[in-house]
Amino acid sequence: MMMNKNIKIGFFFALLLMQVVVFAQTAKQVRIINNFDNDWSFIQQDVPDAEKTEFDASKWRKLNVPHDWSIEGAYDKTNLTARGGGYLPSGIGWYRKIFNLDESLAGKKVTIEFDGVMANSDVWINGFHLGKRPYGYISFHYDLSKHLNFGKGKTNIIAVKADNTVQPASRYYTGAGIYRHVRLVATDLVHLDDWGVFITTPGATVQKAIVKVETSVSNESGKATQVTVETSVMDANGKVIKTAQTKQNIEAKKTLKIDQNIEVTNPKLWNVETPTLYKTFTKVIVGGKVIDDQINNFGIRSFKFDAATGFWLNGKNFKLKGACLHHDGGAVGAAVPLSVWEFRLNRLKEAGVNAIRTAHNPVAPEFLDLCDQMGFLVMDETFDTWTSAKNNGEKGYNRFWKEWWERDTRDMVLRDRNHPSIVIYSVGNEIHDDLNSPEGFKKYKDQQDLVHLLDPSRPVTMALFRPANSKVYTNGFAETMDVVGQNYRENELVALHNQKPNLKVIGTENTHVIQQYLALRDSPFMAGQFLWTGFDYLGEADWPQITNGQGLFDRIGSWKQQSLQRQSWWSEKPNVHIVRKADNAGAGDWINNWTPTDFDTYDDAKVAVYSNCDDVELFLNGKSLGSKPKPADDSPRLWDVTFEKGSIRAVGKNKGKEVSSEELKTAGPPAKIVLTVDKNKIGNRWDDVAFVTAKVYDEQGNICPNADDLIKFTISGPAVIDAVDNGNIAGHEMYKAQQRHAYRGVVMANIKGSGAGNIEVKATADGLEGGSVKLMVEK
Repeated sequence: MMMNKNIKIGFFFALLLMQVVVFAQTAKQVRIINNFDNDWSFIQQDVPDAEKTEFDASKWRKLNVPHDWSIEGAYDKTNLTARGGGYLPSGIGWYRKIFNLDESLAGKKVTIEFDGVMANSDVWINGFHLGKRPYGYISFHYDLSKHLNFGKGKTNIIAVKADNTVQPASRYYTGAGIYRHVRLVATDLVHLDDWGVFITTPGATVQKAIVKVETSVSNESGKATQVTVETSVMDANGKVIKTAQTKQNIEAKKTLKIDQNIEVTNPKLWNVETPTLYKTFTKVIVGGKVIDDQINNFGIRSFKFDAATGFWLNGKNFKLKGACLHHDGGAVGAAVPLSVWEFRLNRLKEAGVNAIRTAHNPVAPEFLDLCDQMGFLVMDETFDTWTSAKNNGEKGYNRFWKEWWERDTRDMVLRDRNHPSIVIYSVGNEIHDDLNSPEGFKKYKDQQDLVHLLDPSRPVTMALFRPANSKVYTNGFAETMDVVGQNYRENELVALHNQKPNLKVIGTENTHVIQQYLALRDSPFMAGQFLWTGFDYLGEADWPQITNGQGLFDRIGSWKQQSLQRQSWWSEKPNVHIVRKADNAGAGDWINNWTPTDFDTYDDAKVAVYSNCDDVELFLNGKSLGSKPKPADDSPRLWDVTFEKGSIRAVGKNKGKEVSSEELKTAGPPAKIVLTVDKNKIGNRWDDVAFVTAKVYDEQGNICPNADDLIKFTISGPAVIDAVDNGNIAGHEMYKAQQRHAYRGVVMANIKGSGAGNIEVKATADGLEGGSVKLMVEK
């Protein structure tokens, strides 16, 4: 199941290139944005006085960020992170960076922007403490201007301390360190405010759309200034469609908000099939000179949640077929290159998923960019806890929530509100605070009101847990919610709506079983569901397991029983999948292969076929075992089969015509390794990764699903093996390595460029014929 090569080129990188072209055609960019990821020094321990300028860090490790030092460590049952953090190391890490600034920047406002530091971060510039942020998932920034040295020969030192000592800090893996991107931004003292351009498209149709732009300008100078705010709307090709200008005075040390409405005729609406993006190019002009500017992406679309009919986008009614995703990327931990998300989102799209819930925290901004570009709808979530702790005790964010919730919520909403993919916010997941009390009501209402103030264009929900127990369906709490969200117990949510049909409802967390699927399919008022989860995620597992295995896909994107079945329910493309299960006690789950293990004979094999086709016929070694029609409840079609080595094949037909098929064959002894790669070119960028998959085959070319050979990778040319993985939820091997045992016959290696030129990846194992694959790293 390979994605289209044109799609695979890379949405995000193409978008960045397009922006550069726009700048070249329009004007030289005034706002200075410098990548600040490279050339940091790091040490994984607490060091006294490391924030001081005179401190000697010359012996520290040199690296680039994003960086997650926890994923580099070894699994250990005694690690304090334990069940929640996946038994990986915790503690304190320090980062320092020395940099110079040109004299021309003196008098500018210079800001450092962090997309995320895990966790309890403290930041210093030239020995001055800038501040602390407990929440590791939030983006934040500091004004450095008053503490910088400018000019030739003058250096600056920024120091960052990330403290994950108190454990278990979460119910799932958090990572550790500066695990997202960093930028240094320089602007004039009169400038666009932080996340100060807000774009909405109320009432958008294919005939006409009003692009409403609210621009916030700050004057940090000592005198009043007359400013002109000029906003141009540009299409996907960078062509200016229409421009608006507003002139106004702004007092010293004040912030000014300017509203502009720009009409676009015959717009291309953003939707899940054709996610067309537009841009605004906003300029701040003083005395005829552009002193600040910014480009923002947006989509023209309209949507609503309706109590009787669920979700609507651009006048089309359909279900949110969602999956929850944690922020880790498997073998890369919390420092996730964009290619990993692109790979995963394409897998989910193949299974029929069209929506993502960011469980249970703000995500990296480029993840939302990717959702915009790929046409995923998003539930953007703030917190997993408020003040009451969960099973990780009083060691999580609940310690800081009362002091920090408003700032963290504000920063997330302001940062994210221009993304057309986001259609709803969630302010909590399975909150343990007493929602049956006036205080609980107020906590929710305060958050909902703040979100509405910052972004009136979207509704707010939260993921309720066992609402019947907490009485939130009878005490009036549900009526305060814009959309009632509930985890599991779908029948209770259906019953609530039947009793109170004016309520809008959505499933915020759901399992893979057919009863929950039918609750969505057969309830027109149910806006959607979000499966737990899209991918297996690190943590929330009992030793020796180190990964929660409830995903549609495992850590390396291998299809599982639940993703094959979900595709038969949610994908519109005809599909057929065979799974089998023996009566023997050791058989395990339903498995998509026809190769018994050594201790299973499968004399009586249970076979199920997942398919959305009208009829499915099953063949064993060429002999028909009969044809079965599609059940009314979309349940799998079942056969009792006496096991025979060889081939089992299912053929799906619509109106008597074959439209899909699948064949599984019994594998012989492992004989060779075959390598494939998801793309033949990668860029020399941190976010660009190629995924080389090694599979063990027999002499006849059948995959050997029971193979567990140790696969060793080598690489030649300007690239590195960044991580290896096999998806085994109980595998304790190191990710930052050159080898790994096959699991179900498969191992994956993540390849990153380190220059430009041709590279070759080879894989070997004792007793097997090796494999190789070639690709190129572009400049």
